[in-house]
Amino acid sequence: MQSLDHELQLEIVCNPGHFVAAQQKLVRCSMPDTVSIRPASAEARPLPKRVSLVLPGGGALGAYQAGAYEALAAAGVRVNCIAGVSIGAVNGAIIAGNVEQDRVSKLRRFWEKVSSATSSVPLANVGTLREAAHLASAAYATAFGVPGFFRPRTPPFGPGNDSEASWYDTSPLKGTLDELIDWDLLNSRHVHFSVGAVNVETGELRYFDTATDRLDARHVMASGALPPGLPPVEIDGQWWWDGALVSNTPLMHVLMDEQENMLVIEVDLFSPTGEPPQSVAEAVSREKEIRFSSQTADVAERLRNIEKKRRLVRRALSKLPPELRKDADFAELKRLAVDHKVSISQLVYRRRDWESWARDFEFSRQSVEGYWRSGREAMARKMRRRRLVARDLVTGEPTAFDLTALKD
Repeated sequence: MQSLDHELQLEIVCNPGHFVAAQQKLVRCSMPDTVSIRPASAEARPLPKRVSLVLPGGGALGAYQAGAYEALAAAGVRVNCIAGVSIGAVNGAIIAGNVEQDRVSKLRRFWEKVSSATSSVPLANVGTLREAAHLASAAYATAFGVPGFFRPRTPPFGPGNDSEASWYDTSPLKGTLDELIDWDLLNSRHVHFSVGAVNVETGELRYFDTATDRLDARHVMASGALPPGLPPVEIDGQWWWDGALVSNTPLMHVLMDEQENMLVIEVDLFSPTGEPPQSVAEAVSREKEIRFSSQTADVAERLRNIEKKRRLVRRALSKLPPELRKDADFAELKRLAVDHKVSISQLVYRRRDWESWARDFEFSRQSVEGYWRSGREAMARKMRRRRLVARDLVTGEPTAFDLTALKD
C-alpha cells in the first residue's frame, strides 16, 4: 500500500462506494498482483476518549502545525492530550492554555507577531527569485532576530562576550507566551500537557508534565532552547536545553502513558525520506531532516515488541492455577498486560524546491502564511468526507474515525 498515491488511499478508506473505481485505478497503475484492498477498512469507528496531539519541533515550520490544528478545530475534533517539543511546545501551550473558541485566534496572533518584521510583496512559490527572497528573510532573522521571539545580544556575540552561552536573548518570548497563555487554565489539566527538555549537565531528556508539575513560560522556553543560538533556561536550580537534542518527537512519551484506546495525531515538520544531496547546501538540509524527523516507524516497531511481550504475559497468566490468581502480583501483571488500540494519523511537511536548509528560521509573512495554509489543507484531506484517516500502530492496518457526530 505504500506506493499508492495519498488521494487514492483516502478514497479507499473514506468512501467504500468508490471501491470498484479504486480497483480500476490500481490496475492502471500496474500494481503487483500481491496488493489487496479490503473493503472492511472503510468501516469508520467513533473517536476514542483519548485524542492526543503530538507536535515535534521545526522553528518557522511550526505554522504548519497551527494550520493543521485550525482544521481539527473546525471539524469539532477535541484534543485532550498534547505533547510538544521546541516550537511544538509553543503551539501546544497556546492550545492548552486557552478555551476552545480562542485557540485558533491566539495561534494566529503568535504567528502574525513572529512574522511581522519581514512582510513583503508576495512572490510566486517557484524559481530563483522566491529562493533568493527566502534566503534573504532567513539572513534578516539571523542578523536582527524575530519579533516576540528572540533578539541578538547587545553588544553582539563575539570573543570575550559569550558569558550568556548563546547568540540570542529569548526574553521577548516570555512576554509573548505570558500574553497569549492562561497558565492557570493550562495547569488545570483540562488538557493533559507536557513538553520535553534536556538537562544540560546530565544530558537526560525529561518531560515536564501537568500531571506532576506546574508549568509556566520557562518550561516552554526550555523545550525550545536550541544551542548555541538560544540560551539554556534555569528551572529549580537546573539548566535545560531544547528536547530535540535527544528526541525531536514526544510520540514515545505519549505512548508510554497508554491507559485506554487512543488516537494520536502527529504533525511532523521534517520528512525522514528524501533524495541524495547534489550540493553542500542540500546535504545540510537533508542532514537536518534526518536528525529532526520523528522516526515513527522505529517507534511503531518498539510498540509491536511491547505488544508481543504483553501477549506472552497474558498467555502465561492464563496457565496459572486458580489459587495463584488471587496474588497481588497476578493482578498487577494482568493490569500491565492489557492491550489498548493505538492508531496514528500522521502529517509530514514536505519541503518545496525553493526551500533551503534555513527554512526553520525563515519567518517571512509569506512563508508563515504558506505553512499555515498547507497544514490546514493537509489536515482537511485527512478528514475527507468527515472521516479522519489513521492506521493501527501495531498492525499497520488502515482505519478511519467517524467525525459525523461531532459539532461543526
